[in-house]
Parts: sequence; C-alpha cells; structure tokens
Amino acid sequence: MGTEPLKFGLVGTGHWARETHAAALASTEGIELSAVWGRNPRAAADLAASHGATPHPDVDAMLAAVDGLAFAVPPDVQAPIAIKAARAGKHLLLEKPIALTAADTDALAEAAEQGQAATVVFFTTRFTPAARDWLTQVTDHGEWTAGAVTWKGSSLQASSPFNTPWRQVKGALWDIGPHAISLLLASLGPVSSVLADTGLADVTHLILHHESGVTSTVTLTLSVREEAEEVEVYLWDPSGRSPQAPARVGDPLPPLRTALTELAASARSGQTAHPCDVRFGRDVNRVIIEAERQIDERRAGGR
Repeated sequence: MGTEPLKFGLVGTGHWARETHAAALASTEGIELSAVWGRNPRAAADLAASHGATPHPDVDAMLAAVDGLAFAVPPDVQAPIAIKAARAGKHLLLEKPIALTAADTDALAEAAEQGQAATVVFFTTRFTPAARDWLTQVTDHGEWTAGAVTWKGSSLQASSPFNTPWRQVKGALWDIGPHAISLLLASLGPVSSVLADTGLADVTHLILHHESGVTSTVTLTLSVREEAEEVEVYLWDPSGRSPQAPARVGDPLPPLRTALTELAASARSGQTAHPCDVRFGRDVNRVIIEAERQIDERRAGGR
C-alpha cells in the first residue's frame, strides 16, 4: 500500500495563489490540495471548486482537516495564521518575508520549534537547479572578498499583478530584499551588522557585514519599467569575480513543486531542518528589520 498524500490547505485566493500555489499543490506528487481559505469567501469557493478542494469559512476549521498549509497572502496576514498552525504541528510552506515585525518573526520560529513543524520558505531562486549549482560552486571556491547585488523590478508599475497594497507600503526592501539577502547569506554566511539608506522612489541600499569579515552590497527597487528589469548577483576576490548567479526565474511552478516535495519529505521523515526553513527566514528578516529601523530613524530626523 502506497503512502497517503499529505493534505494541504491553501491560504489565499489572489493572483499568486491561483496561478502558482494552487497549480503546484495540485500537481506535486505526494500532496493533495484539499482545502482553501481566503479573506474573500466567494473567491475561496471558486478556487476550491476548480481543484476539487473544500472551501473553509474559517482557519480553525481548515486546520482540523489538513496536514499542512501553503501561504499566498501578504506577510501580515500570513504570520498569525502560520503561528497558530505551527503550534498545532501543521507543516508550513511559507512566503517571504515570513512576517513584518520582529515579534511575529520570532513567534513564528518559536511556534514551529514547539510544534515540531516542518517548514520551507519559498525563496523562489533557491529551488532552481541552476541557482543551487551556483551556490555549490561559490561555496566550494573558498574565501571571497565581497559580494554585490543589484535587483531592479517592476512590481510597482500599475499594470503589474504584484502591485499590491503591502508592496506599495513596504517597497523593494521587503519584497525582493529577501531574495537578495537569501543568496548572500547562503553564499557568504551570517550577517553581523547592516547599514541602510534610501534614494529616490523606493530605491534602497544596504551594506552587509558578514561574520566572516566579508562585506556585500545590495541595491533594490521595484519602480523600473518592465523592460528595464535587471538582476545581477556576483561575488569577487582579488583574482576576479564569480559567475553571475542565475537569480531570475521564468516559470515559478517547477521551483515551487521542488519546495513542496522537499517539505513533504521533511514532514514524513520527522526532520524539521531545511536550508530555507523558518529559522533561515528569521535570519533574513532580522537583516531587513534592522535596515528598516535605520531608514525610519533617518527619515524621522529629516535626513
């Protein structure tokens, strides 16, 4: 007799939930999309019906019917639901950033540990074969002098399906910042301190000091036009620079299926550690939270 599929509930009904998460949950071996919850009950019912799942009017009812949850909602909506689910021992496929405050970030990591929940944060690039090959190559290289990221996106353009209220408020630092920081933490190690400043629009600049003594720089924006989108990620030392990291992802479905497959494997084996688990998501968030603190302080001082 084969292993029964893990039943997953989908939290969210927006563009990313419909086009990516629902499709991945419905097509990943060993996983069953069995439940949907959303802030819009009609949208939840429609999305559930299209995949033969059950819409639930409240989160508690869905938690009682599933083994895990996949999230496709803004981070301030994700955090309290994920904390409750983790405490109940439900496995979590989380979106980045995992939360928007230090309190919620720490509470979520603690809840996952208490509930022995398997967790994976979907840093999209980290689940592509090309990016994983790049990380293996640069970590095998040995010591680097520094790293550099320039990440220009167009999500704040009016025509973008990702031009959502939370991105309008939080900008590039919170939306694409996690992707950039994820690659730098994985390749250069933990961050000990950060310096942050801003430019025009939502342009944000970071200087990261890693525990190894290596530094890295990050420039982020969501305010360019689609044709001007650009992602550049590389490391360098006195002998030259690394190949550029393959940070842009075309179709997000294959990496999301990989993330779900690895989450399911962790859940079945009882292992909660993963390179992109909630603890790693917490480390990424701590960098962003400190950067935001500095930026807010500078603005309050009129600088």
